[in-house]
Formats: sequence, C-alpha cells, structure tokens
Amino acid sequence: MEFPQYRKYTNNKSFFRIESPEAFTELKRMGSKHYSIHHQRAEMHPDRMFILDMLQLQGDHWVMSTQTEFDTHLRECEENGILF
Repeated sequence: MEFPQYRKYTNNKSFFRIESPEAFTELKRMGSKHYSIHHQRAEMHPDRMFILDMLQLQGDHWVMSTQTEFDTHLRECEENGILF
C-alpha cells in the first residue's frame, strides 16, 4: 500500500491524511469555518488498530477521500487564519 492515503468521516467533519501504518493527520471541522489539526503517532496497539480500521474502511465511519479534498480544506484554514 502506498502512502499517504486519504479518508474522511461520512459526515464530512473530519479529514484524515494517513502517512503510514503508524501515523496520521486529522483536520477537523469545528463549526462552519473553524478547524483544528492534530498529528497522531500510533504508540499503542489501539492506535494502530484505529489506523488499520481507517485503511480498511471498517464499519460505517470512514469513506475514501483525496489529497485534493484534504489540501483544499487545509488551504482554506491557512488562508483565513482559522486553524487552531
């Protein structure tokens, strides 16, 4: 599997860039224009399983996304200074 991989929640509130089986970045929409960004490194088994679930689209939580979609939201945050 090649990285990065992109996923999002079905409600379009969180976007994930999976950098490896042990790391991902989450861009989370909070309200209509505010976002937070979180970099996560999997150090424990549950964290690795969370990433594996995203990669395998387990459950009804995630759907495929794209680099363009992730980058568009990230750029919107950076341009408007609304990233916290």
